[in-house]
Amino acid sequence: MGQQSEITKNHMEIYWHDYASSSTEIPITKADLVEKASVIGRTGLMLLECGTGAWRVRSSMNTLSRALGITTTADIGLLSIEYTCFDGNHCYTQALCLTNTGVNTSRLNRLEHFVNDFEREGKFMTAEQLHSHLDEIERIHGLYSPTALGFAAALACGCFTFLLGGGLIEMLFAFCGAGIGNFVRCKLTKHHFTLFLGIAASVCCASLIYAMLLKAAEILFGISVQHEAGYICSMLFIIPGFPFITSGIDLAKLDMRSGLERLTYAILVILVATITAWIMALLLHLQPVQFPALSLTLPEEIVFRLLASFGGVFGFSLMFNSPRNLAFCAASIGAVTNTLRLELAGHTGFPPAAAAFVGALLAGLLASRLKNAAGYPRISVTVPSIVIMVPGLYLYRAIYNLGIMSLTESATWFANAILMIVALPLGLIFARIITDKTFRYCT
Repeated sequence: MGQQSEITKNHMEIYWHDYASSSTEIPITKADLVEKASVIGRTGLMLLECGTGAWRVRSSMNTLSRALGITTTADIGLLSIEYTCFDGNHCYTQALCLTNTGVNTSRLNRLEHFVNDFEREGKFMTAEQLHSHLDEIERIHGLYSPTALGFAAALACGCFTFLLGGGLIEMLFAFCGAGIGNFVRCKLTKHHFTLFLGIAASVCCASLIYAMLLKAAEILFGISVQHEAGYICSMLFIIPGFPFITSGIDLAKLDMRSGLERLTYAILVILVATITAWIMALLLHLQPVQFPALSLTLPEEIVFRLLASFGGVFGFSLMFNSPRNLAFCAASIGAVTNTLRLELAGHTGFPPAAAAFVGALLAGLLASRLKNAAGYPRISVTVPSIVIMVPGLYLYRAIYNLGIMSLTESATWFANAILMIVALPLGLIFARIITDKTFRYCT
């Protein structure tokens, strides 16, 4: 039997070095418009691939354009960029697209440094040298193996479980389910399987592992079936917090195409994940019941919430391919802001959405100070620090109750989820308006 043929790519590869002049002496500032445009377009496309929003992509392309003495206009979506470069005499237009989307904060950090240093260093390099430098950045795929990412998801979801009201049993089972589920998803993604298959397979694995562990504990140790509520937490690693939040930021800057496409993508992921989980719940006879109450004093509650929030954000940051020091910074901010959110909602009568707004606002303000001190991209810190606030539990319960025709219950969960999803990017937006004058104006 012959060797299996390679799958034909639906998106043809762009050979960027073909746009560079063969001369090794002409700096990019003296190159022709096509060479300049290739560097600008490729940088924008790579930034888009990292998961950042349209405003940041356009801002970076503009920075390069000003350094090269040309003008660039760009229309940016979730997976594509259409842009035109003008030099006063000629114009050059390209339409570029990605095969998939994701989050890579490590590559994003390197690209931001590339853009920020371009005026001082990059514009004296040739187009060939610049593309070689971008090749090096592009090779930053994943800092962590599927096994490490499995443990990151396990940590995040285990901590998430406590923050949602679960105890040690639910945390342990969710830890195992999420770890194996995300490992499966990473393996499927590595082999370029379609998005829907990766989501469905990972959610099925997570739910099945949780149900098996619960059944084994019930038989061997007489564990109460009420602990089944934690199965929801085992699949929360799939919740698309990054596109949810960046879509709100894009919409606030009137980048309607990018914002709506990101929002649509996030909704699709949510629908596939929650419907898959609902079907698994029916097959495995699981119900999203209330967690057994935990007997904690207020000081104990605050300390444990700080630790769980830190662990949850740290795990999510690693899943976004953040270096450990960047993940530590995001986790430190998330520990403070998420604990504040939970205490406001639980003990002061704040509506959950209002508490989420305050938490996101504080996260944005703290991230701004950290950016000035450490030089990390703001979005690499802010979004991971508040992604743990995205109401994945609310969304699942809304779909579950919709499936069993409990329409009033479903509408209640949907309403609460929508209000929180709106509140989170609003908090970051107002923090950005307060601290960043370039974001403050519509120009």
